[in-house]
Amino acid sequence: MLQRLRAQGWQVLAVSRHRQSPQPGVEWLQGGFADLPPLPPRVDAVVSCGPLDLFGEWIGSTAVRFGRVVAFGSTSLLVKRDSVDPAERAISAKLQGGEAAVLAAGIRRGVAATVLRPTLIYGAGRDATLTRIAMLATRMRCFVLPRDARGLRQPVHVDDLALAALACLNRDAAAGKAYALPGGETLAYDDMVRRVLQALPTRPRLLRLPPTVFRVVVALARRTGRFGGFGDGALARLREDLVFDVGPAQRDLGYRPRRFAPTLAMLTPPASC
Repeated sequence: MLQRLRAQGWQVLAVSRHRQSPQPGVEWLQGGFADLPPLPPRVDAVVSCGPLDLFGEWIGSTAVRFGRVVAFGSTSLLVKRDSVDPAERAISAKLQGGEAAVLAAGIRRGVAATVLRPTLIYGAGRDATLTRIAMLATRMRCFVLPRDARGLRQPVHVDDLALAALACLNRDAAAGKAYALPGGETLAYDDMVRRVLQALPTRPRLLRLPPTVFRVVVALARRTGRFGGFGDGALARLREDLVFDVGPAQRDLGYRPRRFAPTLAMLTPPASC
């Protein structure tokens, strides 16, 4: 997002909880929503890549004036709404509340507000799904899936998301709307993982087990802490199609996401992570 904003000539005031390295065209402030540093009274636009629920609270109460607001949410709002895991249902509820707060603040303040819902993000080595798969497979020299892990996915590259956010800043049609932002290709979960493994120099093997055997493997891995965060809801979704309509974003934002072609650089965490 910062790279794209700078390339278009924006002067960026960026806020992070952690100290950041200086960048041309970017002034860094350090703080979180609970302890924000002093901000200017007016900016042209606000773009949020942070927790949507906290941003929703801030945007509804801040004295900062702005002309546009774009906030990233997630398709997890829909995917996890009826999950068997209470923690995942809570995530969905937070996203729903945050999204409603952002759009309501836009209406109340008379500014164009847009929420973007990415699918499975990859491309910068910071995601918790495909990069994590790559790291586990590199360490174990293989990756294990059940044979029925054929649910459809639409992985989306981070740069396509940045382009969509920039488009929102200049298109009146995006005001007051939420858009799904899937990637440019729909493929089965195991095929998606296979492409990830093919991008790694060690070419780890993809092992496909009978579902009952896979559940035993997962249970054992959970005891050792290797499958933390992989709950029953995530396990069930391996068989589910998580497909979203790209049409509204194409129509209003000119959104044209790329096909899924991961490289090693896309799946390697930055040195600072």
